Amino acid sequence: MSLRMSVTVTSFLILVMHIFSGHSPTCHRAEYQIGNECCPKCPAGSRVKIDCTEFRSTSCLSCLKGTYMDQPTGLKHCLSCTNCDSDSGLKTKTSCTTTSDAVCEPLEGFYCVDSTEDTCVRAHRHKSCEPGQYISRKGTSSSDTECSDCTDGTFSDGTFPVCQPHTQCDLKNLQLIKAGTASADAECGENRSNQTGIGIGVIFLIVVILLLGAVLFFLYKKRKKRNLNTGTF
Repeated sequence: MSLRMSVTVTSFLILVMHIFSGHSPTCHRAEYQIGNECCPKCPAGSRVKIDCTEFRSTSCLSCLKGTYMDQPTGLKHCLSCTNCDSDSGLKTKTSCTTTSDAVCEPLEGFYCVDSTEDTCVRAHRHKSCEPGQYISRKGTSSSDTECSDCTDGTFSDGTFPVCQPHTQCDLKNLQLIKAGTASADAECGENRSNQTGIGIGVIFLIVVILLLGAVLFFLYKKRKKRNLNTGTF
């Protein structure tokens, strides 16, 4: 080997040694790096208490209540469990464990507006339909309520799944008192002809009662007078 080639090879080896002398070790997926050491990770449900050294393995501690770790880790602190806050329209679907976070879902009457993976982060209350509207699509845990306007001749107070037709007073032999609107039914009352007939009937009944009373009183007086004349009591 020539002198020039020997110098070139030597320089290359020195360069490679210089590069790798400061290069960090490549740790396996089940390990985490501390300095130049590759330490075994702690299992799910626990966290690192003391890092490993050249002479001992990693020391681990179980997660405390209210915290979790859902995968092997090199962290020294477990993660805080999510609070399914009712002020955010949420309730707990699945409780937190040492190996999994809590899963939240919307309260009854709410729908999710912000989610992460399989848990809801924030929910809003379903909107209420206005009088004159009906619920064209009921709200779910993932979608809001949808409302539609009633057509002519029908009504809804905002809680109906379908608009109801106005009552036809004439079909019931009743008089229209107040016309129906989009938010209220028509109001019906007794026809005046019916009212007149009822009034006449009442007057007739009163007259009959008075006449009957007069006849009975006349008969009573007549019998009493006859008894006095005959001397019988």
